[in-house]
Parts: sequence; structure tokens; C-alpha cells
Amino acid sequence: MLIGNFALMNANSITDRQRLNFALLFTMAFLISIWGVHLINYQFELGLQAHGNHPGRISGLKGIFTSPFLHGDWTHLWNNTASFFTLNGLLFYFYRSIAVRVWGILLLASGIGLWIIGEVGTNHIGASGIVYGLAAFLFFSGVIRKNLLLLRISLVVVFLYGGMVWWMLPIKDGISWEGHTAGAIAGVVLAVLYRKSGPKNPIYKYEISEAAHEDLPEWWMRGNPKHPDTLAHKREELEKESSRQEYTFDYVEKKKKAKP
Repeated sequence: MLIGNFALMNANSITDRQRLNFALLFTMAFLISIWGVHLINYQFELGLQAHGNHPGRISGLKGIFTSPFLHGDWTHLWNNTASFFTLNGLLFYFYRSIAVRVWGILLLASGIGLWIIGEVGTNHIGASGIVYGLAAFLFFSGVIRKNLLLLRISLVVVFLYGGMVWWMLPIKDGISWEGHTAGAIAGVVLAVLYRKSGPKNPIYKYEISEAAHEDLPEWWMRGNPKHPDTLAHKREELEKESSRQEYTFDYVEKKKKAKP
């Protein structure tokens, strides 16, 4: 028993480390890109801020993809960096199997929503729409799931970023409240749509980690065939298949015995 528990602890530590690496990889990739763009724009005075999201204008549609990488000044960039690092890290760590999909949809949905509801003639830049989408998704996803761990994440989001809700109102000029609102709405919708995907409650309280009960993506399992999560998933599938075969065999035998 002791040996089995020690092996399980080691397997879980590997899982936690790989989860952390996965979260940091995607988070840092985006942060490096927005800091790189800002540095180049600042150094060479390219005026890239003009290529933001211009609501109501066909030419401004490109801003759906470009605006998250553009920032007005260093303070604007730093504020988005600090919030994004925490919220995106939580998404990719705890919602690993659906994180890429959620992030991609948030990028598009927040930008499209801003283009629709924003004031014509304005120019919106910054990753705030994605930040608000992440906050909304993490909070509402934890609330609507029957998962105590994710509910704790919701409480952390409220504690750290509850004050963000005020910036969804037009209370200060120069703040893209439309972008914040569009991102938050997208996050709520995704929390509802993906409420049955991603992490689930563990079946066993001590014997197996919660990570083994996620909907692991096929591409991830192919790339990590010997990972504890992959092995646990395969064992679970084999047990289900074995149970179905035993049930079918037992049913056939009973039918044979029931014949006169």
C-alpha cells in the first residue's frame, strides 16, 4: 500500500509539473508577442496603434486580430500583462483540455462583439477584452459546475478582480468599456456552452487524481502515451469495454438458458 501511494504521489507531481509547463507555455508566448510588438513600435515609432479595432467599419475588421497586440503606453501594457498572466495561467492549468478552444473563441468573440457595439469612429486597442473574457469564464464556469476546486477558483477571481466589473460601464473617457463588456459576455456564454467539458469531479477521493477524469484531447494523449493521465484514461476505457463485453456475454447466456 505504501509503495502504491508513493507511486501515485510521484505520478501526481509529474501531472502538476506538466500542467504548469502547459499553462506557462501558452501564457508566456502571448505576453512575449505583445511586449515585442510594443517595443518595436516604441523604438521605431511605427504608429501601429492606428490599426486597432474600428467598430462599424469594414476596414476596421482586421482590428479583431490586431488590437489585442497593441497598447497605448507602458502602463496600459503592464496592467493587461499582470491580469492576463494570472487569469490565462488558471485557464490553461485547470481547463487544459478545452483551454486552446476557449482562448481562441474569446479572441474572436470579444473582437467581433466590440466591432458591433462600439461607437463608430473610435479606435480600440489592448488585450482587455480577452482579460475580461477569461475572468468571466473562470468565475461562471466554477459556479455552474459541481466541482469544489473550480468553485474556489471562482472565489479567487472575485477576490482579485471583482473590481473589474466597474470598467464595464462608461464611467471614464479613454476606457474601452465596450471591449470589456464584449469580452465578459463571451466568457459567460462559453462557460455555459462548455459546462460539461473539461475537468470533472474525481470518482475516487484518494486513489486517483482529478486530472485523470478530464476529457483529454486525442492529440495530447498521442503526444504523451506514457503520461499517468493517458494511462489512467486508457485503463478506464478498457474497463468500460470489458464491462460491456461481460454484460453482452451474460445477456446471451441468459437468453440461451431461457430457450425451451
